[in-house]
Parts: sequence; structure tokens; C-alpha cells
Amino acid sequence: MRQYPLEGVRTYELNILPDERGFFAEALRQDWKEFIDEWITQVNLSYSYPDMVRAWHKHLRGQVDYFLVLKGAMKICGYDEETKRLAEVIASGEKLALVRIPGHYLHGTKTISSEPSLTVYFVNRLYDYKNPDEERRPWNDPDIIPSEINGNKSDPRVNRPWDWFYPPHK
Repeated sequence: MRQYPLEGVRTYELNILPDERGFFAEALRQDWKEFIDEWITQVNLSYSYPDMVRAWHKHLRGQVDYFLVLKGAMKICGYDEETKRLAEVIASGEKLALVRIPGHYLHGTKTISSEPSLTVYFVNRLYDYKNPDEERRPWNDPDIIPSEINGNKSDPRVNRPWDWFYPPHK
């Protein structure tokens, strides 16, 4: 398990059991107490084309999202409006990991692979069609200005409006 400087954001690398048929992996277990603080009530599937951004939104009634990228690669971000800290996780179907994002953070995703991404995500609250628990902001909101990214205050993207399309840097 890897913890991120934004409290509650963490990843859990899945144990892949390969054999001559392919592989088997447990995607989520109730007894992973060190990783899962709440139980799942709904499972969703998301398919996104390359360079597609799905951001920003947050949940105010305690929802937590667990993302599992099955195909392609995705950047998953959580942003704390109070501290202006941002957690950035790169997840892919090549190295399966469960990504936990507490819903009280603004969060979003971008497909960063040249192929579409396929993501299953688990949530601990049922979606309420009549009264959705979503507060939305534009994907390119100029007020989202991280003061640090994954604990790094010298990242060149710090203290600038968040740019999902900032080119990869070395």
C-alpha cells in the first residue's frame, strides 16, 4: 500500500497470479482493513477516449471512490481546496492497483494512454438520482492552483492553474 500526502488518498497494488491461462487477481476484499475504511454499495464502469478529462467534482455526504483501471492508462487526481495540495496517481491496466480517493476532495481523471481507458470504480454510497451528491466545477477551473503535488513544492506545475494537458516533463 502506498500513502499520498493528501490524507486518505492511497493505492493498493493488486496481487496478480499468472498461469498458462492468463491471470487471476482479487480486485477488492472486505478484509483489506488497512486499505478499505468503508464497504462498497455500488460498482460503476467508465470507458474514456484518449485525452478525455472527467473533472472536477466532489461528494459532500461521505462518498469514497475506489478506481481500478483495467485497460489503458489514467491520471487520477484529488485536490484539497483548503490546503491547495494535490495528489496525482498514474494508474494503468499494465500494473493493476486500486486507487482510493475520499470524495470530499475535488477529483477527476484524464486518459493518458493512446488507447481508450476502461475503469471500474467502486463507491460506498448509492447514487441518488433525485438528489445527486455531486458538486461540480469545470475541468479547466482557473481557481484550482496546487501549492504542492504529491508533497513536491518544486514541481513546475505548482502555483499555476492546474493544466491536465501540461506536457510530460523530465
